[in-house]
Parts: sequence; C-alpha cells; structure tokens
Amino acid sequence: MFQLLKSIFFKEQIQKLGIYGFGQLFNLVTPLLVAPYIISVCGEENYGKIAVGMAIAFFLVVFIDFGSEISGVREIAVNRDNIAALNKIFSTTYGVKFFILLLILAISSILFLSFDYFRQESQLFFLSLSILIGQFINPTWFLQGVENVKHITLLNILSKVFYLICVFLFVKEKPDYVYINLYWGLGMILGNSLVVFMLIKQYKFKIIGQKRNDLKKHFKKDFSIFSSQIFVSLQLYAPVVLVSFFGNNLLAGQYRIIEQIIVVFRTYILLFFNYTYPRVCYLLSLDYKKGIKSWIQFNGLNFCFVLIAMSVFYFLSYQLVSYFSHENLIELSNLLKIAVFIPVLFAISVPLKQLVLAFNYNKFYVYSTYLIVLFCLILIVVLLEKFDLKGVFYSLILTELLAIIFYLYRIVKEKKSVPFNSTKTAD
Repeated sequence: MFQLLKSIFFKEQIQKLGIYGFGQLFNLVTPLLVAPYIISVCGEENYGKIAVGMAIAFFLVVFIDFGSEISGVREIAVNRDNIAALNKIFSTTYGVKFFILLLILAISSILFLSFDYFRQESQLFFLSLSILIGQFINPTWFLQGVENVKHITLLNILSKVFYLICVFLFVKEKPDYVYINLYWGLGMILGNSLVVFMLIKQYKFKIIGQKRNDLKKHFKKDFSIFSSQIFVSLQLYAPVVLVSFFGNNLLAGQYRIIEQIIVVFRTYILLFFNYTYPRVCYLLSLDYKKGIKSWIQFNGLNFCFVLIAMSVFYFLSYQLVSYFSHENLIELSNLLKIAVFIPVLFAISVPLKQLVLAFNYNKFYVYSTYLIVLFCLILIVVLLEKFDLKGVFYSLILTELLAIIFYLYRIVKEKKSVPFNSTKTAD
C-alpha cells in the first residue's frame, strides 16, 4: 500500500513538473525568439537601451513583490488547507502591493523627469513601467504556495504569446524600440488578470478591509527579506545599467547578447528554486532527513543538467552568438566562454540559499546578501574599466563563489539538526 501511494505521489510530481516546465520553457524561449529580430531591426545600441529599461523595471519589481515570492509562498504553503487564512493572506498581500505600486510609480516618474540620463529615453522608461503594473497583478506567489502549476503555465503562455505577436506585428523600424517593453508589460497585465479572476472564483475570495495595524505588521514582518531581495535584484539587473552608464549603450547591447544566452539557465535555476522551495519547506516540516534527501535529489540532478548544458555552450560559443548578431563574433564568442561558468556556480549557490531560507536563517541571509551584492557592484565598476566586458563577467563569477562560501559556512556551522519550525531566525 505504501509503495502504491509513493508511486502515485511520484507520478503526480512528475506531471506537475512537466506542466510547470512547459510553461517556463515558453518563458525562457520567448526572448531568444525575438532578440535576433529586434537587433536586426533596431540595432545593438537600441537593444542595449531596451535592456536598460527592462533591467530598471525588473529591479523595481522587487519593491512591488515586497518579499511575497519567499515569505508569501511559505505562508500559503503552510496554510494551503485553510481557506480563511488564504483569503486574509491574499487580501493583505495585494493591499500592501497596491500601496507600494502607487509609491514606486510616483517616485519613478519624478526620477525619469529629473535626470538627464533618464530624460534622454524618457518615453522608453515610462512605457517600461507597465511591467510594474503587470507584476502587481501577478498571482504566481500564491500559485507556487498551493503548487498550482497549471495556472502558472497558463499565465506565462498568455503573456508571452501576446508579447511575441506585438513585437513581430508592430516593430518595423528603429524608433519602434521604445514600445518593446510596453508590449512585455501589457502581456503580463493580460495573463495575470485572467488568472487572478480565476483564483477569486475558485476560492471564493472576498476583499477584506485592511486594518492599519495588519498592514504595519506585514511591512515589519517581511521588511528584512524584502530588503535582501532589493540587493539580489541589484545583482541581477544592475550590471547592464552600470555597463551603459560607465561605458555606452553599444557595450550594454553586447553585454545583453551574452546575458541573453546565459540568462536562460539563470532564470531556469531561479524558476526551479521557486518550484521546489515550497515542497522542500513542506517536506522538512514533516521529516528533516527525508527533506534533506529530497533537496539533494532535486538539486543534484539539476546541477548535472546545467553543467552538461554549459559545457556544450562553451564549445559551440561561436555558433550561439552568431544567432543573435553578425558583428564582433570572435569577441562575443570569447565573452560567452567566460560567462558559461556563471550558471554552473549559480546552480550551486541557489540550492544552498534555498536551504538557508528553509531553515529560517533569515538574518544571516539578509546580511550576507548585503555584503555579496555590494562586493559585486563595486567589482563590476572596477573591473569594467580595466578589462571591459570581460571584467563584468569576472565579477559575476567571483560573486557566486563568495555566495557559495557564505552559505556553506552557515550550513556547516550548524552541526546539529535544527527543527524546521524552530523559532531561531539566525545567529
């Protein structure tokens, strides 16, 4: 009987992973499909501008999420069978996100109108803010908590199909580059709105009026995780902005070409983290040893896959960059040979981060993240001047190595098993 239940559970997880993987594949492939077209129509320099606008929007997204992709997922996962609790978490989270959205839109507008760097491309930056509206609506954090992979896949496909159609239909001349990020944002708004409506109908959620004290508690409770995610977002999206600011938009475009190739696996690793994180938290809450065993199985196989893929990318670097551009191919190929080490190290650091968060070492995670990201940004500026774009990728490699050392130190330091539901947050 036990073997039968185990077999059914395993089959169910494989099916979920297959559905989730299909949606995320759509997510990852979409930028690869449109990048050569955008570069050929708009040029590498304008492609760099698009990358800067999107990077700024994605950085601001972390303010909109306010830690919901970690703490919100965990709360939903733990309370998945309590409809009343889910309704309260759902309403409180969206109430906080709406307040933050209005604040960020106002501050961003002031900044875009006040500084020359932003005013030169103000239309592009303002239209990129549509991504923030789409992220405000985004219910992925809730869906991950209840492991509803079907709806995650649905919203991914809808948003990306809309984006693809708009790019190929409406981007015909160089000046059209200013609308590309808008199409991404509109796709998010469309797909996310439909799925939110379906969730409200499925769970029969009602809008709960938020008391000031509840909102304050939410802000206070999630602020540390939120602040660490700001730094994580800086690490992910600041490099292209720094390359543009301290170099030029052409260098930013070249950086984006290489990043576009490796970002597929970086994004895949983060999505794999999102998929397995609630399951790891849940299994650790039931049985520590089995939870660790599952964590090793999930992430061990994933690391082998990433390592093999990056080895292939290393030997086919010239062919890969020629898909995106027909200029500076040898230089771009050499850059890619350096950059392929980033996803390999990322496939080690992210699972270790998952374990640190699952054990509730939040303070350690927050403070170590501050140090790691500050180290990364300073190193990028220093090495960019000395080694050009190679220096940026050297910086990212050294940053991942530092993260691995930090996380291993914290995990190894705790020699005894700590219960998952321990009130200990860090030391």
